[in-house]
Amino acid sequence: MSSRPEIVGQDAGPETPFPRQMEGKVISGFGRGSKELGIPTANLPVEADVTPWISDITSGVYFGYASIALPADHPDRAGSTDGFLVFPMVMSIGYNPFYKNTVRSAEVHVLHKFGADFYDSHMRLLILGFIREEKDYKSLEALIEDINFDCEVSKKSLARDNWKHDKLAGAEWLTKAL
Repeated sequence: MSSRPEIVGQDAGPETPFPRQMEGKVISGFGRGSKELGIPTANLPVEADVTPWISDITSGVYFGYASIALPADHPDRAGSTDGFLVFPMVMSIGYNPFYKNTVRSAEVHVLHKFGADFYDSHMRLLILGFIREEKDYKSLEALIEDINFDCEVSKKSLARDNWKHDKLAGAEWLTKAL
């Protein structure tokens, strides 16, 4: 893993074809993120009619921001009146070869520890860059190690000034009312 970059993208900010937008209701996935990996994910439907670019994009790991319209009684909504909260995220779009999935999925790991689940909440993604292609792993431990490295790459990449969500063109979409 030491040969992988710790930061991706130019300091000047996202480059074409990014940013990309995706949104939908958080759905139940395979149930492996929290239980098996210790890395909870929020899953969005992969629908070409809603997200036309999704069928052409390379399967792999991406990073950017997620905004979530949490319900009024959600513990993480405290202090927010509009319900949309923005967090950094890392996500997988693909088939997860380690698990031999036959259906393409979009699994988002929001880089925030939530006090409760948020199934059926509306989530918007501003995908800013590509970290790596998906790959198969010889062990669960190797998969977890790579995912944790992806999380660090996302955090470091987004920490730069021109990558902060409040400085990005089009980022207002993240918190726009439904």
